Amino acid sequence: MSTDTPTKSQEAAAVPPPGRASEKKRVQQGHKRLLTRRDRIVLAFMAGVPTILHVLLVWVTALASILLAFTSWDGIGFDSIKWVGLDNFQQLFTDNPQFWPAVQHNVIWFVVLILIPTPFGLFLAVQLDKKIRFSRVYQTAFFLPVVISLACIGFVWQLIYNPDTGLINSIIGANKPGHYIDWIGDPNLNLWAVLVAASWRHTGYMMILYLAGLKSVDPSLREASALDGANEWQTFKNVIFPTLRPTNTIVLVVTIIEALRAFDLVFVFNKGAQGTELLSILVTNNIIGESSRIGYGSAIAVVLLFISLIVIIPYLIATFRKERRA
Repeated sequence: MSTDTPTKSQEAAAVPPPGRASEKKRVQQGHKRLLTRRDRIVLAFMAGVPTILHVLLVWVTALASILLAFTSWDGIGFDSIKWVGLDNFQQLFTDNPQFWPAVQHNVIWFVVLILIPTPFGLFLAVQLDKKIRFSRVYQTAFFLPVVISLACIGFVWQLIYNPDTGLINSIIGANKPGHYIDWIGDPNLNLWAVLVAASWRHTGYMMILYLAGLKSVDPSLREASALDGANEWQTFKNVIFPTLRPTNTIVLVVTIIEALRAFDLVFVFNKGAQGTELLSILVTNNIIGESSRIGYGSAIAVVLLFISLIVIIPYLIATFRKERRA
């Protein structure tokens, strides 16, 4: 008998049982038809509604603001819209005494956030990465200000800065008649007072970002550094910190955006009075203020958008390039 001729047992094994064949057929049909009509309707609704809202509330409003920046409009009736070209921008850069102080304050806001709460957040992240006891409790405590609304943070710090019964004046003895320190009303102090509150919140934000970056560091790098005789500081400076370059990029972009969109705290503190002018405050005061100048306020918003894009576009380009290389 030839060895190439299959036996009866081999032929029986090659033929699948009827039940298994029908099951395989159903699986193949299922792969061909993964989604029912109802599933497609649900997915279209879940993806379409947020997309439409995003386009209407973000892109349409942004484009409308850009167009309104070249017009003069008091917000009452579309018939009163007048095309003025670049007059709003010319007036903004030359005739507005609040614009350049607002730009300066935004720059100060960024410098303070990048020099004080960012390194402190990195320090806290390094300490919590050592797996100390109650690290989860500490993470929650430091990150809690990030979760709380900025308006609530503003109200809390208003109580702390209160000239009569505030915590700071009570500690330093500046709550007596004739010796009050008006932290919010003094133009020489109010910006720094608001920055303390902003830094308190920003520290927790930076801590979480850096802690996530430290968790992604390969433990073998620490072990190799320890075998080479490096101490803790040398390991962090020469091994750990260079690997945090992607995290540092994210931290820089986030800090710039936080400095540009700063609004809530200042508005809650003193509505952007003298000493705390910011670009976002000028936009609000001109659009919804007593004398509504929507075109002029939109011009300020366009300047703020342009500055933001200068930072965001290079970051997005670098991110997309990394994804393509990966």
